[in-house]
Amino acid sequence: MTTLSRITTVLLLTLLLTLTSCSSDDDNPIDPEPRSLMTAADLNNYFEDIVKSNNVPGLAITVVKDNSIVYQDAFGYANLENKVAYTNQTVSSIASISKTFVGAAVVKAIEQGYFTMETHINDILPVAIVNPKRLQDSIKIKHLVTHTSGLLDDPTTYIATNYHILPGQNMATEGARLLMNELGIEQREAYALDEYLAEYFLEDGDLYDSNNFADTAVGSTWAYSNLATGLMGLVIEVATGKSFDDYVKENVLQPLQMNRSTYDISEVNLANMATLYVNDQTPLPMYANDSYPEGSIYTTNEDMGKYLLDMANGLKGASTALFSEAGYDSLFNAKLAAGKVPQDFAENQAMFWYLKDGKVMHGGNSFGISTHLEIAVDGNSGFLFLSNMDASFSGNYENFAKVKEKVANGVAQFLESNY
Repeated sequence: MTTLSRITTVLLLTLLLTLTSCSSDDDNPIDPEPRSLMTAADLNNYFEDIVKSNNVPGLAITVVKDNSIVYQDAFGYANLENKVAYTNQTVSSIASISKTFVGAAVVKAIEQGYFTMETHINDILPVAIVNPKRLQDSIKIKHLVTHTSGLLDDPTTYIATNYHILPGQNMATEGARLLMNELGIEQREAYALDEYLAEYFLEDGDLYDSNNFADTAVGSTWAYSNLATGLMGLVIEVATGKSFDDYVKENVLQPLQMNRSTYDISEVNLANMATLYVNDQTPLPMYANDSYPEGSIYTTNEDMGKYLLDMANGLKGASTALFSEAGYDSLFNAKLAAGKVPQDFAENQAMFWYLKDGKVMHGGNSFGISTHLEIAVDGNSGFLFLSNMDASFSGNYENFAKVKEKVANGVAQFLESNY
């Protein structure tokens, strides 16, 4: 592959991994035609058909309604070759849905008095982060959590330097060659969060470049940024004196009894991990990213059901499991002026969550990972799905969009039939 074509591939994939990692194609309307009644057994058959007819390796679904999980099941395979079933206990990354946990951590840190939304991040960080194009600007917490900081993911470096194939993975497979040769992703040990971000955002860093920064006033322009989210994780580390993963474990995962969820791959029983696929003939090696707060929680459908339910209850003022009612309000309330978020993406931005069509939502797409979570703004219903299908490589996104629409239609029909 030529340098130009490789960069073009990276540009296209980065566009997908940023914009569609929030599942921005949710403007497909629910089928307005009258529906027949759908029982839980009918919904099982419906999802089984989606898996079989849309080249989905494995799929897990949770639906909540009126303070309860009303449906939770999984279909297809966590590993196609060995016919290992995808279950509610299968472990996988959720990609950018992880950003909503950064939001929860921010709310908790604010309630604990570590900072406010108006705090300047350089009042916390030991080394100042400065936009060289806007030297007069000062980035605040509120800018990081709404993608308005002016810190950008440079597509020529973000994927190849932030992602890495885990040591011990077989590099002779087609999937490994695809990540390595097409995208420049290396097999190596992880870099520490502060080390990677310093290389990217500090002037003496090897990854420092003017393309890492926007030439717009801080707070004025929305631009989805994975690495600005990772930086928010680092701010929490410095402010609290705890690693970001330990802070989230203590203040989010443990209170919700998400006991099979972690950022640390060494804590995962790899036999329970879903194999990630480009297609049914091309499994991928296990990989991770150094800016891990933005996309690297390992979790299960069972655990995520607990999270979905608490977020739904928090939306309607019926939970104080993680923070106060005001904290949940802060997490989900619109933060930006009307029209600042691109109309084809969302109506407004909350704290990492975004608002669209009467819902709060977030999604995640990475190599061999496709996920989506949405909740009605009244908190009365919501659903999530996790899968080991790909939406990042050429030609795969369209299939994911079709699957997501079918899942949403099936969930809507089930809820209309039974509640």
